[in-house]
Amino acid sequence: MAGGWARDGAVSEQIEASISDELARLKARAQPQGESLTHCAECDEPIPEARREAIPGVKLCIDCASDVQAQNQPRGGINRRGSKDSQLK
Repeated sequence: MAGGWARDGAVSEQIEASISDELARLKARAQPQGESLTHCAECDEPIPEARREAIPGVKLCIDCASDVQAQNQPRGGINRRGSKDSQLK
């Protein structure tokens, strides 16, 4: 059920579009390739065997990988709501 001027199913379409956009963004990210390192390329701490098996080509320990992800996290989203409040700001 849609409200206001939206047609039926519009909210579901917006949610599906947001999910598709995010999946496409994640798939476009560069994945590690090659041989996994035994020690982190940043801090030289040992990388656990389980991590090396789980992520082929891993180069960073968990702490350094978390730091890199935190630096890459900020990004502007798309306001799909289209509410009057968001248009007036």
